[in-house]
Amino acid sequence: MSKSMTKFVCQQCEATYPKWLGRCAECGEWNTLVEEAVVKPGKQMKLRETGEILTSFPDVDLAEDGKKRFSTTFEELDRVLGGGLVPGAVVLIGGEPGIGKSTLLTQVATNLLLKNPARKNNSKLVDGTKLVNGTKSVDGMDDNHWPIFYIAGEESPRQISLRINRYLSKEQQTSSKTTQSKKTDYSKKTTQLLEDLVFVTSTDIDELIEVILKKRPRLVIVDSIQAMSTTDLTGASGSVGQLRECTERLAQTAKALHIPIFLVGHVTKDGVIAGPKVLEHIVDSVIEISGERSDQLRLVRALKNRFGATDEVGVFQHVEYGLAEVTNPSELFLEDQETNVPGSATVCVMEGTRPLLIEVQALVTSSQLAMPRRVGRGIELSRIQVLSAVLQKHARLPLGTNDVFLSAAGGFRVTEPAVDLGLAVAIASSLKNKKVPQKTIFIGEVGLLGEIRKVNFLDRRIKEAKRLGFTKIISRENARSVREVLQQLDLL
Repeated sequence: MSKSMTKFVCQQCEATYPKWLGRCAECGEWNTLVEEAVVKPGKQMKLRETGEILTSFPDVDLAEDGKKRFSTTFEELDRVLGGGLVPGAVVLIGGEPGIGKSTLLTQVATNLLLKNPARKNNSKLVDGTKLVNGTKSVDGMDDNHWPIFYIAGEESPRQISLRINRYLSKEQQTSSKTTQSKKTDYSKKTTQLLEDLVFVTSTDIDELIEVILKKRPRLVIVDSIQAMSTTDLTGASGSVGQLRECTERLAQTAKALHIPIFLVGHVTKDGVIAGPKVLEHIVDSVIEISGERSDQLRLVRALKNRFGATDEVGVFQHVEYGLAEVTNPSELFLEDQETNVPGSATVCVMEGTRPLLIEVQALVTSSQLAMPRRVGRGIELSRIQVLSAVLQKHARLPLGTNDVFLSAAGGFRVTEPAVDLGLAVAIASSLKNKKVPQKTIFIGEVGLLGEIRKVNFLDRRIKEAKRLGFTKIISRENARSVREVLQQLDLL
């Protein structure tokens, strides 16, 4: 068997070398050489026939009729993906170790087999369902054979089954609450439906693609992409060359066969997804799961999405059986709010099209340092410095000798300027040691001149605030400057 040909390419100047070097002789950069496979002319992966490569414009709409988005069974995840999972999409999911990446994907695979209406009830069809040889199917797949591949690259199937059994025990408790016979029937039905959940223990990307070509699964979950490798390259699994080559081959397979693929990605010590930046360019969507490991809250955001917006956020809560959706995040962010304590204020932020009410807290104390500290958790340091300067200049608050600490409740990360007014009120409330009136919400951006500026989607924010019982809304509609607001609240 002839050895595969490889070359080493500099990522800065694209100079090629027959073997690895620590420093590129052309541009002088260190550690920029990456191993790549040399594709011989005529040696291509035959995934499609020649006729399938050519598609006219009118045929695109006809093809899309049978390949619509389908739900992951989690509304919060569908929201982040742009409305559901697109056939042929490659989604990269990253996050800190133990944050819940594998748990979420395991629940997605289980729910797709247990809760798909077309498989449970032949009289009810879902989007993309059509008749094939007189039988009901989804996207051309027979309902009686709807395999999902879970690539167990880091965990054994037995370890994954432990997560599934914890989740199924919860489903069994909610489905059958009375007799033992109902529990037995549910267990048998579940076993039959989960027969299509297939574990693949190989980490060879060539073997995996060969199995995908033969079995044509409905969904593929690769856990993780850093564990995959190809014998065409000499580098170890997880190296830059292996990561890029394996991801490219999986992406080609997904596009050719219209099979969605989830890739689990590790993160570095800096919190970014491990691997070259080109890895994020190959995939269609990059999803990040964030949150404190000691906290129950998990936030799912899209850093890149070719099929939807990147400003949506999905909220999950870590529970004993896995991850549970939070359908009303505002109540979760406000459940521990102490309205009788100075330094607390309620603001409204927009995450995509969803208004969220969160609590912001401030602590102002006398500083023992020559330069007072400005510390934020979930809030940018520059925002705290600007607001402190505005309050000191236009509201005459003595913040020059005080430390200012700001925090957003629930581990939420605040980025939009609509929370400026609430942060300013929280700082003044803590400094004066006076509480903010109950059921009051603050919406507005604070300018450098102390004025309150308009924000986008004000009507949606007000509607959400009233729905949750807030009776007093302070914004540019009833106040022009931050000093005027502080005077109304008796905080000057």
